[in-house]
Formats: sequence, structure tokens, C-alpha cells
Amino acid sequence: MGQQFKMLKQLQQMQAKMAKIQEDLGAKTVIGTAGGGVVEVVVNGHQKVLSVTVKPEVVDPADVDMLQDLVLAAVNDAMDKARELASREMGAVTAGMGLPPGLMG
Repeated sequence: MGQQFKMLKQLQQMQAKMAKIQEDLGAKTVIGTAGGGVVEVVVNGHQKVLSVTVKPEVVDPADVDMLQDLVLAAVNDAMDKARELASREMGAVTAGMGLPPGLMG
């Protein structure tokens, strides 16, 4: 019975740490870029786009498709980085718990 109580307590502590990390992720940002930095997208750890910056030299009314492709690439880059950030932060909590892979998401 003592072992089960210990495990339950560990799981509760882990749950509290994970909730804190989720909260903290909202304050952390990552930057995705495309076109050598002519398009930048800032995303927080909750995967919300905070800003998009497009340098004037990339704006060509005759080639809107290229600009759209650059923005899309920068957004995808930023989202990938935000997911990696969240995974790294959460992985630090679950490391060493001996949980089966994939149990925590």
C-alpha cells in the first residue's frame, strides 16, 4: 500500500509541475524565419502567433505568391519550434518517472 501511495504522490507532483510548465509556456517565445530572415513569425509556447514581420524588400506586388509562401514557411518553422519547446519542457518533468512512452501525450 505504501508503494501505491508513493506513486500517487509522485503523479500528483508531476501533474502540478506540468500545469506550471503549461502556464509558463505562454510567456516563452520562439521565432520562425523564412527567406533568410526577410519574414519572421513570433509564436509563444501555447502555439499562438504573436507577430509577423515582413521586410519591405520582399514585398513585390507582381509576386504575391512568393510572399505567401514565405509567410507560410515562417509560420510552420515557428510552430515546429514551439512544439519542440513544449516537448522539451514537458519531457524534463516526465524524465525518470519510468512511464511508458506516449503515456503523457
